[in-house]
Amino acid sequence: MNTLSYKTISANKATVQKEWVVVDATDLVLGRMGSKVAKLLRGKYKPSYTPHVDCGDNVIVINAEKVQLTGNKWNDRVYLRYTGYPGGQREITPAKLMAKSPDKLIRKVVKGMLPKNRLGAQLLRNLHVYAGAEHPHEAQQPKVIDLNSLK
Repeated sequence: MNTLSYKTISANKATVQKEWVVVDATDLVLGRMGSKVAKLLRGKYKPSYTPHVDCGDNVIVINAEKVQLTGNKWNDRVYLRYTGYPGGQREITPAKLMAKSPDKLIRKVVKGMLPKNRLGAQLLRNLHVYAGAEHPHEAQQPKVIDLNSLK
């Protein structure tokens, strides 16, 4: 037979090439940065992307306190949560959450863009967010990535 045969290669835990990546959040818009970080965590920028496997990179976000929101979203947007008790609905604005803990704001945004299952929880463990410019992951020799160059 004179035909070419191609096989679709599906990545698994043993064949995945995971890297460490540093993203500087200075003056980036929160939602746009979050969606690109979520795609990096899933591995969608890699040719060996497989939907049901953790084939994404370990992402380090630095300068989390310098992230931006457009318009008046710092005070107008409201994040709701429920304690489980009657009358236990709590709300918080991004400005209050940023004052409390800048890394929680970015984690919350990225978590909402990941799958809502065990894989999403596993991918979120590959995200490391730091308020300042320092991070303790120099031993992994992370690559610095410009998110504006990604699509």
